[in-house]
Amino acid sequence: MTDDAARPDGRTTVVVITRDRRPELLRTLRTLRDLPERPAVIVTDNGSRDGTAEAVARDHPEVLLLRPGRNLGAIGRNLAVRYARTPYVAFCDDDTWWEPGSLRRAADVLDAHPRVAAVTARIVVEPSGEEDPVVAELRDSPLTGPDWLPGPALGSFLAAATVMRAD
Repeated sequence: MTDDAARPDGRTTVVVITRDRRPELLRTLRTLRDLPERPAVIVTDNGSRDGTAEAVARDHPEVLLLRPGRNLGAIGRNLAVRYARTPYVAFCDDDTWWEPGSLRRAADVLDAHPRVAAVTARIVVEPSGEEDPVVAELRDSPLTGPDWLPGPALGSFLAAATVMRAD
């Protein structure tokens, strides 16, 4: 890891939605906390009844915890994005996480290509380490894009594995 790769990178906030998945979320938050980028993290708790919100508040005071009081579903991501103060937002589910250096790499791509709106990650399924089948579908997208596009044009993206421009 280069010196730059080991330093915090304040360009990206990670947004996580959850509901009644305390063990998975706490594992994900520990993983995110240990990233070299040290991203800000915002969690929307969609009305958990299993003590998820209380555990986050207790074990991860560095996380901005939003409690809308009901299950907003995926709209909880939109709520969290309103609180992000960085140019990029990385979406994450309560059982997914970002590899060290991946948020920096995505932010570098977005910095270098101002017309690109989103970067979708390569998804590896644990514990096998195999690529999720959707990766090949996205990588081999039949859509054509402009010549300046740094990767395949996508017709959709996976919310739990995408870094987007906040604006």
